[in-house]
Amino acid sequence: MIDDTATANPTPKRVLCIEDEHFIGELYARALTKAGYKVTVELDGQKGLQAAQTNQFDIILLDIMVPTMTGIEVLRHLRDPSETPELAAKVIITTNLDEDKETRASIEAQADGYIIKAEITPKELVSILQKL
Repeated sequence: MIDDTATANPTPKRVLCIEDEHFIGELYARALTKAGYKVTVELDGQKGLQAAQTNQFDIILLDIMVPTMTGIEVLRHLRDPSETPELAAKVIITTNLDEDKETRASIEAQADGYIIKAEITPKELVSILQKL
């Protein structure tokens, strides 16, 4: 007999959502959980950075405007190999800010994706993450 439980029940991808807006965090968590992801939400940058540095996540959704430490600062710490060696997670920036082209290009160069929150639904977010 062949044991196919590993393929029938794959380990769910773990998502860390660093988002200070409770409503958005809850929308994302609900949609992603329904799609089979295991979701952790952190409401501020410092706590989000500490969680991300545990390297227990496959995907990090990182809002730019979060308290205690901006998403840009969090991203800089995550990309610094002396502070966060061997980060396995894909980092997706989420924002509603209208960045100038130069700032956006700089952020995109450090991140694995860039999403304007107002332009996607939670269902579309799930679809985007499934492609990673």
